[in-house]
Amino acid sequence: MNYSLCGFSTFAFILSLFSVIPFFVGAEPEETKGFPEDEIVFPETLLNISGEKVATEKIGEKYVGIYFSASWCGPCRKFTPKLIEFRNKHSKEFEVIMVGGDGSAKAQANYMKKYGMPWLAMENQSLEAKHASKVSDVEFIPFLVVLDKEGNIVTKAGKQDLTKLGDGALDYWKDL
Repeated sequence: MNYSLCGFSTFAFILSLFSVIPFFVGAEPEETKGFPEDEIVFPETLLNISGEKVATEKIGEKYVGIYFSASWCGPCRKFTPKLIEFRNKHSKEFEVIMVGGDGSAKAQANYMKKYGMPWLAMENQSLEAKHASKVSDVEFIPFLVVLDKEGNIVTKAGKQDLTKLGDGALDYWKDL
């Protein structure tokens, strides 16, 4: 009997997980040892949908959702449009930074373009992205960590909150 998942053989699917999961839950790289243990560190520049570098300070004084996602992830493809809609409704107070798990900058850029993601992203596989994954305790994707205006982690259950509360999620996060 031949089993497949979205056109992939079971073996190929399992093999692909072993190549991506270490990025999200792997050991901390030696180079990130100097980063704060419980804080997400932003790089000086982030990437826009065209792959161009943009100064991180463009984020402003907003709540920030750190969105761990990948194009090959079915639940991510389902959640991404909901997050785009939420972000667009609340763009004066809420921004998203993506941490992609696609394995290459080109794949990440293609994913962002395909869905018209209006937010910025950390460079694929960067030290800051790996550190954000470690600090956030990412065990699955999609995963959304919400930071307050000062950069403190408000919740690691942002996806669940947004799914359950819809537009009320931002007020909920402000009250935490």
